[in-house]
Amino acid sequence: MLPKTSPALRRLLDDVGPVDEAGIQERVTKYTTRSIKHGSKLFGLRLALSMVDLTTLEGGDTPGKVASLCRKALRPHHAPSIPQVAAVCVYPSMVKHAAKHVKGTAVRIASVATAFPSGQTPLKSRLAEVRAAVSDGADEIDMVINRGAFLAGELQLVQDEIVAVLEACGDATLKVILETGELATCDNIRAASFLAMQVLRPGDFIKTSTGKTSANATLGNHQVMLDAIRDHFLATGTAIAMKPAGGIRTAKQALHFLVAVKETLGDAWLTNTRYRFGASALLNELVRQLETQRTGAYQAPWTFTEDSTGY
Repeated sequence: MLPKTSPALRRLLDDVGPVDEAGIQERVTKYTTRSIKHGSKLFGLRLALSMVDLTTLEGGDTPGKVASLCRKALRPHHAPSIPQVAAVCVYPSMVKHAAKHVKGTAVRIASVATAFPSGQTPLKSRLAEVRAAVSDGADEIDMVINRGAFLAGELQLVQDEIVAVLEACGDATLKVILETGELATCDNIRAASFLAMQVLRPGDFIKTSTGKTSANATLGNHQVMLDAIRDHFLATGTAIAMKPAGGIRTAKQALHFLVAVKETLGDAWLTNTRYRFGASALLNELVRQLETQRTGAYQAPWTFTEDSTGY
């Protein structure tokens, strides 16, 4: 049973408009039928690889594991045509170790904070975690919203907490994780997207998931958020970035997501400053497909070094 919609959430839903779920599903199904020619496929694979946030978010993370992750981020494969990833993403305690290896390079350091993945600690503690990560060298912060407060209609509280995290970030980019699987409906996902975007800066992100629940990024919830970004941009001129996370494991899936971005937001979003994949398990698959395209020979999975995978 879906939770009863609060008056405050109902008003927000009325303001941003409903989602045509049947229409969404029809559109995303068509993305999977697009024919992508060889040259465009190579471009898409390289682009997707350059958008990966290479991640380790495990209780057993060590400085050595993070060092290995950073080496993989800087050089995913020996072939010179293979680009670096966009960022490495680690827990706040590991930021200083990542900084030893990638600070000063094009690879950015992202850190999940605000009591990831639950967000269920006092705000003071969450903000301290953000400040510590930024002080240690984080270029980007991935925060989780208080989904319970959102569903209870405490929308001002949710938005105020996003603003407080933004202030704690300073110049660091903020990615706001909605955890779409816990928001229950497409209407709620659209409403939460707008709630976050109303206070975000150009270049900040909204993100589907933590990757720590059974429900992750899908073409459907991704499309709801892309449509919200487009509508917000048309209304305000503010370009908000997008990050799907969790469950994207094949090159074919990544290309489907990029088709959705191109057809909804246009080429301006086909850059890792406006789009990321939170899908570390995707990296070797993209490299493998690129090498298969380059050499004409199928590349076995064990040809490539293992990377640390998180979400």
